[in-house]
Parts: sequence; C-alpha cells; structure tokens
Amino acid sequence: MRTRIAIRSLLFSFVLLVFSHGAFAQIGVGISVNFGPPALPVYDQPICPADGYLWTPGYWAYDDDDGYYWVPGTWVEAPQVGFLWTPAYWGWGGNAFLFHEGYWGPQVGFYGGINYGFGYGGVGYEGGRWEGEHFSYNTYVNHVNTTIIHNTYNTTVNVSETRVSYNGGAGGVEARPTSQEESYANQHHVGPVAAQTQHVQAARSNPELRASANQGKPPIAATAKAGDFKTGVVASRQAGGEYKAPSANAARDNEARPGNEARPNTENRPDNATEARPNTSNHASDLQPHKFTPPNTGNAATDKKYQQQQDKLAARQNQDHQRLQQQQEKEHQQATAKNYSAAQNQQMEQRHTQQTQQVEQKHATQQQQMEQRQAPRQSAPKAGKPH
Repeated sequence: MRTRIAIRSLLFSFVLLVFSHGAFAQIGVGISVNFGPPALPVYDQPICPADGYLWTPGYWAYDDDDGYYWVPGTWVEAPQVGFLWTPAYWGWGGNAFLFHEGYWGPQVGFYGGINYGFGYGGVGYEGGRWEGEHFSYNTYVNHVNTTIIHNTYNTTVNVSETRVSYNGGAGGVEARPTSQEESYANQHHVGPVAAQTQHVQAARSNPELRASANQGKPPIAATAKAGDFKTGVVASRQAGGEYKAPSANAARDNEARPGNEARPNTENRPDNATEARPNTSNHASDLQPHKFTPPNTGNAATDKKYQQQQDKLAARQNQDHQRLQQQQEKEHQQATAKNYSAAQNQQMEQRHTQQTQQVEQKHATQQQQMEQRQAPRQSAPKAGKPH
C-alpha cells in the first residue's frame, strides 16, 4: 500500500513539474476568500467566430495580491464532439467562499445556480445542443451569423435579471445540486483546455480587469476568442451592482466578511475536525475521517440524540471517502497499466482534485445544516406570576 501511494505521489509531482504553477492554480485547490465576488456585469455576447465553438461565460477569479479580477466570457472550441461546458462558480463553504473550477463533459453539472446568461440560466444549458457531429446553436440566446453557420434553431428561454455571482452565504444564490447533477461531476470529464488557461492568465495580468480598478464594470467583458483581448472585444454596459473593493489583505481577515451580521452566530458551534481542516486535499486518500465534537446542551437525553445524529452523518461521510478513494485508486492503476501520457495524467489529477473538493464541500454543507438544526433555540421569557 505504501509503495503504491509513493508511486502515485511521484507521478503527481511529475505532473506538477510538467504544467506551470499558474495553470494548475486554476483548478481551485485551496482557493478560499472570506468575502464574495462582485455582481456579474451586464454585457453583450460577441458573435460566434466559427462552427464548433461553445460559449463559456465570464466570471470573477481571485488572486492573493490583487483580489478579484474578471475573466471575460469567450467562445472556445469544444475539446471533443459531445462535450459541454460546466461553468466555474464560487460557493460558501461554511467559513469562506470556495472556488469550483469549470469542466468539459457530456452533461452540464452544477454551477451554483448562478445566472451567467446566454443559455446558462442557473440550471443546465439552453444555448445549444449536439446533433450528431455538429453543435446546433439556439439563436434566442446566442449571437450567431446564420448566413455562415446554418445549424441553428430558435427556442425561447426565460431570462432572469439576477446578477448574483456566488452560491450560499449572505445574499448568495440558494441552490443545491441534485443527485443527478452530482453524478455528472463523477462522469468522465476534463478540465479547461489550454486556450482557456491562457485566457485566464491574460486576464490575471491585465490591471484593468481587477475589481479594485473597474469597480465591477470591466472594460473587457467578453472576447470573440480565448486569449485575444484585442479583436472582437466587448465592454461592460454596466456593473451588476454597487461594489466597493476591500483591501487584498481582507481576504485572510475573518473580521472583514461583509454580511456576517446576517448569518447565525457561530460562536457556539461544535469545533469539529471538518470545519477546522483546510480544503486542500488532492485525493480522497488524503482526507481525514470525520469525527464531530460531542454536543453539550446541558440535557443528557438531547446530547445523546444529537451525538447519534452526528455519528450517523460521520459514518455516511466516511463511506463517501472510502468509495471515492477506491474509485481513484482504480483509475490510478488503469493509468499505470495503459501508460497514460503526461496530459492524460494531468487531466486525471484535475478530475480527482475536483472530486475530492466537491465531496468535502458537500460534507461541509451537511455539517452546517446539522449545526443549524441542533443549535439551541431561545424560548420566549416566561411571564411572572401576578402578585
């Protein structure tokens, strides 16, 4: 067992050396911020450059030095026929906002219920569909030159004006993944293609795209092709809402979270291992078993009931760890047997990191919900007896 883990660790280290730090950072490992991103800006979609390109909506990314910055929406050629894009999103993880990287796959999975527009209304994708070897565009929500691209249709899509850019927390979108959406994340899929990674790097290095500079209204809101910030560029028509950029250091300051007063008091929450553990694990085998701190309500019967509930949840969560670990170990064995290339190994490691992060995100949400159910309820003061 130790030999197998050592081999896997060496393999993963090799993959990290092959791919730049900047590219790998976009997977979202360990990216957590104590305040949410700005609202989504209002902008128009540039015309589709060619048949086979799919729209990937813009979003706010984060850099430790410069804070939030806008990654413009852009058209990207699908990595293979039949694949669709699941957008990235920010979600409240109980003590910080966590970044969930987007991915390509046969189905559109959960992306926080965020309304990115242009067919991404919060659930699934209504901007087009694959019909055999060709992608057919819904011109109701996509800007397509129909004299050049003939595989189109026009179906009405209900368009919401919501500009909220994150899930959960104070003011966030209240959406949770369905069991079907969760299953999509476990299907075969790949991370962002090279063009998207280069697109993000270009956005990160552009000072004008930082929220601290544009106040939520980026001058480059969308581009016709990934990485090209000069041709077919579209500016924001307006910011999605008022935004005042906090200092970059506020990202690590728990006192600086806006909207904390709207959340339940957490001082009396059990100090359990799940919430205290940073979400930086790359594989299920790296995760520690869940174990909750025994409750102390002052009522022995209630404490026993709550402890049983916590133990039952911890057992289910640890089973999730075991199932995911077995699946990932099997894929590592297949990779060795089939002599995967560096690119294939990188895709596998990205997928494993996403799976591990998603399962812990789900566990953090389950824990938070249990804490809210078990939180002591204040009863109204009893009226005094009349004299």
